[in-house]
Amino acid sequence: MKYRITLMALVLSFGVASAQNYLDIARLNVGSTTLEDVDGQNETDVSNVNFEFLYPTPVNDKTILITGLTVENTNLNLRSDLNSEGLTMTRLNLGAKVYHSRKWTGTYLLLPKLASNFNDVGSNDFQFGAIALLEYRHKNRFRTKYGLYSSSEEFGTIITPLLGVYYRTPNNKFYIDAAFPIRMEANYSITKKFSLGADLRTSIKSYNVGGDLDGYVQEESIRFGFYAGYSFLKDQLILRAKAGLDTTDYGLYRTNDTVGAQILTFQVEGDDRLRLNKEFASSVFLGLDVIYRLDL
Repeated sequence: MKYRITLMALVLSFGVASAQNYLDIARLNVGSTTLEDVDGQNETDVSNVNFEFLYPTPVNDKTILITGLTVENTNLNLRSDLNSEGLTMTRLNLGAKVYHSRKWTGTYLLLPKLASNFNDVGSNDFQFGAIALLEYRHKNRFRTKYGLYSSSEEFGTIITPLLGVYYRTPNNKFYIDAAFPIRMEANYSITKKFSLGADLRTSIKSYNVGGDLDGYVQEESIRFGFYAGYSFLKDQLILRAKAGLDTTDYGLYRTNDTVGAQILTFQVEGDDRLRLNKEFASSVFLGLDVIYRLDL
């Protein structure tokens, strides 16, 4: 019983599941769009696949070990005179959640990853990140979150302050779970099996691209979508059809052409890099989410 209670607390506060008593063990997100650069010289189909696996292991009443894996693949054409690139990120999620007091809890994760086109794997493909997220419980249905995310990237070091909120209604029909600016999800249950919602996913990361390019891709992604979800197999399998706006940009730069520290999207010392492709304009995207959920 203690194990179930501890897992439920992790779910409700860490934000990997919704307002019910369950844990999302695995999530598969598939999306596609067509992006055109701002000059209209290059149009490319973009496919994105993201798979996440998370498993918590309670150690005692105050500490939960967190292990997980995130794999993401994006295929697109960066420039009209280049072949299509497959950009892959493989990341381990390793850390712990600590219950500091009745009101305060902390989640601390180390995030080592490989990110590149994997043509010639080397030291430039390896990056290292970390996240610390403190959460304050005002009431059982309302929590606020404060944290910091940082990662070494090909363009420099990114620093992202985090501010979030979690709230669910007394009837459990609506919840919102957010850690801005990285993610947000709002969900309303029409019936036990059918729900409508909206989510926001953002990321800033880089991929080393070896070979003749000898450079890297800086991805600045903002995807906002609406979805309709339906559950199967006693609510363990959830499918969501999604549509929304994709404003992701994929900038191509030479290796060692960096900006130093970057806070959110702002370069501390300015950006005098020479970009090797044109900026991409936003476009509509379509997606599908598949979630495997464990009841607690």
